[in-house]
Amino acid sequence: MDGGETASEGWKPRTIEDGEWAGWTLFTGDPFEEHAGPFYFRIDTDGRPVCAMRAEKQHMNGGGFMHGGAIMTFADYCLFVIARDDLQDSHSVTAQFNGDFVGAVPPGSLVECRGEVVKAARSMVFVRGVITTDDQPVMSFSAIVKKTRPRA
Repeated sequence: MDGGETASEGWKPRTIEDGEWAGWTLFTGDPFEEHAGPFYFRIDTDGRPVCAMRAEKQHMNGGGFMHGGAIMTFADYCLFVIARDDLQDSHSVTAQFNGDFVGAVPPGSLVECRGEVVKAARSMVFVRGVITTDDQPVMSFSAIVKKTRPRA
């Protein structure tokens, strides 16, 4: 939903029915995320969202590990999934993002993200999360999502 889209206008959920991602949800409707991903999410047994992607060749940097920009793009997707319940019926954009890279992602790795809404205020939602691979941290982040009005 980054870029001012609402859940109903932008992201369109589709549940995957077979293969590695069976049971996961894929959102369509964001051309950049479709190009950069694919990114998936599901609701974990604790009732909270978990996001995931597979680190593929196109996500790698010249050193053979996942590019920092690809990790940040995935994190931006994740913060909107984490905050989705607090963003219902509103347009929203990433207003601020802080990230700390603390690990590397080799090719072929499953990359996951879990997080939480720290506070949902009237016009802003504060989110934090951790991206991992093989249960090892890759990036911790905090961000603010700003609820906005639709453009005329």
